[in-house]
Amino acid sequence: MATQLTLGAVLPTNEIGSDAGAIRDFAQAVEQMGFAHLLIYDHVLGADTRVHRDLTGPYTKDDPFHEVLVTLGYIAGVTERLKLATAVLVLPQRQTALVAKQAAQLAVLSGNRFRLGIGSGWNHVEYEALGENFRNRGRRQEEQVELMRRLWTEEVVDFEGEFHRVTAAGIEPRPSAPIEVWFGGHAEPQLRRCARMGDGWFPVTPPTQEAGEQMQRMRGYLADAGRDAASFGVEPQARFAGGNPELWRSHLERWEGIGATAISIATMGAGLEGVDQHIDAVRQYREAVLA
Repeated sequence: MATQLTLGAVLPTNEIGSDAGAIRDFAQAVEQMGFAHLLIYDHVLGADTRVHRDLTGPYTKDDPFHEVLVTLGYIAGVTERLKLATAVLVLPQRQTALVAKQAAQLAVLSGNRFRLGIGSGWNHVEYEALGENFRNRGRRQEEQVELMRRLWTEEVVDFEGEFHRVTAAGIEPRPSAPIEVWFGGHAEPQLRRCARMGDGWFPVTPPTQEAGEQMQRMRGYLADAGRDAASFGVEPQARFAGGNPELWRSHLERWEGIGATAISIATMGAGLEGVDQHIDAVRQYREAVLA
């Protein structure tokens, strides 16, 4: 099957365990197979839903998560070509200058292989524990992106916004190439924000008519912002669970028709055990969609 989509894989962070060797083996296998990039999901804290009954998100205190930037720093050191991305880091629950510093360092150490995917999140318990305001997270995210880009490119920054103040300060070392910032999510304000500020979009819906309509609106928002949709990336995900070669190919073809530029395969939730089964799963997917 001929496809123009760039193929990536998702680190099975919930199921790979705590053995650094397993994380290394998965990343190196993905690189050796020819995948272009590796994505990693983010959560700092899991909430006890017996107490927080209002939380309806997919993860709880029982779901393990490897810290994304530390883990990608490790993976950068054991790979050579594989590009690395957060998909997505919950930016508004973090300190902006610190994320800018961490992202810059990861870009420097990886040889500019890092892409920063960001989102607003759904877990207010994390925000509370990290000392940030859950209710203004979308608005604050815009200012965060603006400030980070200045910190990545300017020797000395003076910045005063609604949420941030930097007085004659900067970070060093800074990346030698731009760090792409991609947005995840499907809420309308996030789509508009992504079109104004983002280098790409991580859709979180299947390739349905709704996804096609979202893509059309995104193109309209890009045009409104005076931006070229041809240089804007769109990367959904495929799931190994419940699939087969025919379904994976059909899923990819539908996303390609909608306008995706890349797709990544996630192997969590498929009842797989051990890193070797996850490696075999991404291999099966790649062989199926390229057959």
